[in-house]
Amino acid sequence: MEENKPDYQDYEERLLQSLAGVCPDCVSPQGILYDSDDIDAKWKELLPDYMADAVGQINAFPEAALGWAGYVGLAVAKWWDGDWGTNSLRTYKSLYGDRGFDDMDEHIVRDILGLNLQGKDADCLKCQLLNVAESALSFIRHEGTEARTVGAYHTLVHTVNVVFRIGASLGLKSLGYKYR
Repeated sequence: MEENKPDYQDYEERLLQSLAGVCPDCVSPQGILYDSDDIDAKWKELLPDYMADAVGQINAFPEAALGWAGYVGLAVAKWWDGDWGTNSLRTYKSLYGDRGFDDMDEHIVRDILGLNLQGKDADCLKCQLLNVAESALSFIRHEGTEARTVGAYHTLVHTVNVVFRIGASLGLKSLGYKYR
């Protein structure tokens, strides 16, 4: 490993521990995230397109740039629970709302998760993911990574990875999955 090269695996682990404390609903009673190799693989496929949107939003709307990854996690968990043969073929653009990335959260909640946008469950998800996004943003700022650098980009990638995993875990838990 190069001297002074950031350890992004360590960063992700520290961030995950921090965000799990902010969102305890995402972990099993054993303190482990709910996950699936299929869901993780789908995220790797979606990530380049997500990052193209997130980078363009991070300065003006940082909570959205980070938090929407959690909504994508919720959507992919729901897809996985359904007809994965068909759903695994869905594209990133299928996550867009009428206004593209801007209303992705509402589209996922209403049209993929099937929740009423003014309902208690939707409001709870919104609060949880906003807390996660705000905490992730604070975590990034405390890392001291210089803005608009390669390191800042990698920090953003690893941050949205964790936020996605939080969202996917919330989704799997809400669907009744148990950790074994």
